[in-house]
Amino acid sequence: MKIGVVSDTHIPSRARTLPKALVEGLFGVDLIIHAGDLLKDYVLYELEEIAPVEAVAGNNDDDYIQSMLPHKKVINAGRFRIGITHGSGGGSITLNRVMTMFGRDDVDCVVFGHSHIPFNERINGILYVNPGSPTDKRSQKHYSYGIIKVDDLDISAEIKYF
Repeated sequence: MKIGVVSDTHIPSRARTLPKALVEGLFGVDLIIHAGDLLKDYVLYELEEIAPVEAVAGNNDDDYIQSMLPHKKVINAGRFRIGITHGSGGGSITLNRVMTMFGRDDVDCVVFGHSHIPFNERINGILYVNPGSPTDKRSQKHYSYGIIKVDDLDISAEIKYF
C-alpha cells in the first residue's frame, strides 16, 4: 500500500490550487492523509479525485472544516495503525505535543503537521512523519509532501521535495 501524506496546504491563502508537482507525485497512491490546515473544504474534494482521503482539522481551518473533521484520529493501513493529528497547541514543541497526544494509543506511525518542517524518524518503535508543506515552505529550502509505504512486514516513509 502506498499512502500520500500532505499537511498545511493553506489554500487559498498560500496557493490557489494544489501544486502540479504534488498532484503528479500523488498519482497512483492508494490513500491520501491530510494532517490539517486545508483552510477550505474544496481541497479535500480535489484530493479525492486522486485517491480516498483521511483528514483531520488544523488550527487555521475554517469553522466548517472544524465541525466536519476531528482533530485526532487513528486509521488502519494493512496490519499497521496510523495516528493522524495536526499537532497545534501551546506549551511545547510540535513533536513533543504529538508524542504525548498518542502516548496511550496503540499506533505504529503518527502523521502530523503544523510546523511546516519535514520530519521522518522512528522514535521508540513509532514512525513519526511530518510531510512539511507543499505551498508554504517557511524557512525550508523546498516545498514537500510525504509517501508512506506499507507492506506485510514494515511501514516506512519518505519525504519528497520540490
